[in-house]
Amino acid sequence: MFLILLSVWGCMTELSKDCVDMSNAASTYVGIVAGTIIGGIVSWWVYNRQKRISDSQEYILHRIEELEENHDAILKKLANFDDKHESTLNAMKELHQKIDSLIRQDDES
Repeated sequence: MFLILLSVWGCMTELSKDCVDMSNAASTYVGIVAGTIIGGIVSWWVYNRQKRISDSQEYILHRIEELEENHDAILKKLANFDDKHESTLNAMKELHQKIDSLIRQDDES
């Protein structure tokens, strides 16, 4: 079937010995085949390169999301610690005021 297609465009001296001289047509066919092969290789290389870059970007984005989740968890723990610290400090201030008022009552008596 391939030879039938080539016979429509012209004969190739490389494939058929009955041709007079169609080297321009033969070089065209070879150029088309070579261009197709080289184009396919370059396209595959570009696709493969982009896929590797895309995979590494996905990994980095996933890692950033994990770090953000850890960061949020740490911030929540710090906020809880700050709340507990604040309540402890307030309790200590109240205790200090009560002790001061008791000391003043003893001094007045």
